[in-house]
Amino acid sequence: MKLKTLSLAMMTLAVPGLAAADELLEMQKDPNNWVMPAGNYNNQRYSELTEINKDNVKDVTMAWSFSTGVLRGHEGNSLVIGDTMYVHTPFPNIVYALDLNNDGAMKWKFEPKQNYDETVPVMCCDTVNRGLSYADGKIFLNQADTTLVALNAEDGKVVWSDKRDDAKRGATSTAAAHVFKDKIIVGISGGEFGVRGYVQAYDFDGNVKYKAYSTGPDDEMLVDPEKTTSMLKPIGKDSSLKSWQGDQWKIGGGTTWGWYSYDPDLNLFYYGSGNPSTWNPVQRPGDNKWSMSLWGRDLDTGMAKWVYQMTPHDEWDYDGVNEVILADQKLNGKMRKTAVHFDRNGFGYTMDRVTGELLVAEKYDPVVNWSNGVNLKTGLHDRVAKYSTARNGEDVNTTGICPA
Repeated sequence: MKLKTLSLAMMTLAVPGLAAADELLEMQKDPNNWVMPAGNYNNQRYSELTEINKDNVKDVTMAWSFSTGVLRGHEGNSLVIGDTMYVHTPFPNIVYALDLNNDGAMKWKFEPKQNYDETVPVMCCDTVNRGLSYADGKIFLNQADTTLVALNAEDGKVVWSDKRDDAKRGATSTAAAHVFKDKIIVGISGGEFGVRGYVQAYDFDGNVKYKAYSTGPDDEMLVDPEKTTSMLKPIGKDSSLKSWQGDQWKIGGGTTWGWYSYDPDLNLFYYGSGNPSTWNPVQRPGDNKWSMSLWGRDLDTGMAKWVYQMTPHDEWDYDGVNEVILADQKLNGKMRKTAVHFDRNGFGYTMDRVTGELLVAEKYDPVVNWSNGVNLKTGLHDRVAKYSTARNGEDVNTTGICPA
């Protein structure tokens, strides 16, 4: 018995990140906590708390309020851990810890120092930040200037930080850092400025573990030509390079500023890549892989198990970054582990999250008109020519397209 106890203690000391991961998994099972942007690994944004319900919600009144002091778009959830609420702001990305036992009294405040003149002018679509994450006694803030900061959850002091990119080349951060098991995953914004999308993984001590690009050579995308699949078939060598003209992939976009999800049983995490760059599609002939795609990657190594491109050669800036929601569903009489994604191209997609098989691809509003539908065997859209922005090699000012 003593030997077993000693072995367990040694193992815990050897892998502190995994011990923190176990704690995080248990914390998200408690509905009194909200420990990550979408509530839990499944990205479902659903609370099991019942004190407020459809019958009494009409009677809810304000108990207290708190002003962040920043008058720009607030696009991320607060975190709630025990009796503390952690609130964040758009640029300059202030973080507040509020005492829920004392009408939201401030426990601490962290305000990072960032270069306004370099960062804000290249934040494409407002100066937003989409949330905080928690693990290992730390609050993780993904700053606009691409600095990932770990704050002590008790007092707000900086434990470590790492600046991974440069706003001088158009790279910024608007998405939350996501914590899965023993890794922190961050993406990048700036596809409008030719930033090449990627995801980057850290351990809880701030060490970079890997970086996986959306476009480019196989080794830089962390794909295996023979093992990484799309529509259940190997993607083949240089799948991205062959879909771009020349070296346009180097400014190919496919940035990664959305919400990620994770299946601990499969050890795969899921996310979408955004619009290709440049915006003008005439200047980038080809499918522009792997922008506008859904990805399933191994958390430990970053290697892609599968990828599916929803909008090849995107002409309308539809992006592909919205939530990938994990659910177990019965389809055609068979239970499936699914990944569900409602894309900004107007289609809802259901993938088998184990294999990457495309199970459902349907318009979620009948007025969607740029495509007649998706072929489930090829995964390709039946595109409506009159809504294309380029015809016979020339730019066309398309009107009446939905989504706009």
